[in-house]
Amino acid sequence: ALSALAAVDFGELPPELAASAAAPRERERVEAALRAEIEEHGAELARGAPNLKAVDQYEAVRAREAAQAGELEAARGAARDAADAFEGVRARRHDLFMRAFEHAAAAVNDVFKDLTRSPAHPTGGSAYLALDSADDPYLGGVKFTAMPPAKRYRDMDALSGGEKTLSALALLFAIHSFQAAPFFVLDEVDAALDAANVARVAQYISRKARGDAAAGIAPLQAVVISLKDGFYQHADALVGVCRDPDAGCSATLTFDLDAYGPAVGA
Repeated sequence: ALSALAAVDFGELPPELAASAAAPRERERVEAALRAEIEEHGAELARGAPNLKAVDQYEAVRAREAAQAGELEAARGAARDAADAFEGVRARRHDLFMRAFEHAAAAVNDVFKDLTRSPAHPTGGSAYLALDSADDPYLGGVKFTAMPPAKRYRDMDALSGGEKTLSALALLFAIHSFQAAPFFVLDEVDAALDAANVARVAQYISRKARGDAAAGIAPLQAVVISLKDGFYQHADALVGVCRDPDAGCSATLTFDLDAYGPAVGA
């Protein structure tokens, strides 16, 4: 074996390998290093081997991508439809509100003048409605200003009880003129009013109770609970509630004023 190894020509090896070929231990070390390098290159070649299933996997990924793209487009379309529907409802809500507000804002001044007009103040007072936010009225509030006759501007909280009552009734009747309610129940709205203002409110309700079919104004029907006779003479009928001592319960008394002619109920 040694004679055969001695016959091997190491002249074609690189100088660093030729020098180690004569020493057995050095030769083994170099051989181990070369084998390790070969194994490393072999592993690298294995890692670079083509994946024969790559095409199928790519097609599957493309199919999933196409399905998800379709779902995304459908979701975007649904979102656009929902946004359009929302804007439509929002615009319709805004238009309905503004139509009612503009009508009430125009009517409240006339109603307040009717409720506060007197021989001493033939023009009556003034009342106004204003929006905090005209572009989006739902983000703000509605400012209601009422100025009784011969009085300067003051906050609503600074008005007297009777002035607040007349202001509230003016706003109520102004809204009613836009969309009439079947009837009103007015529970002692005259509690803070003096006799002159009670008569004005009663006369106003009595006039509006006739309505105006030609103008499309519905009759104003009201059930008024009152302890003041200023309302009684303008009513169509009276209903009294009293205690029945014999029955031990409440009793009602009714009185139809229509039988006494329009002079009483006018």
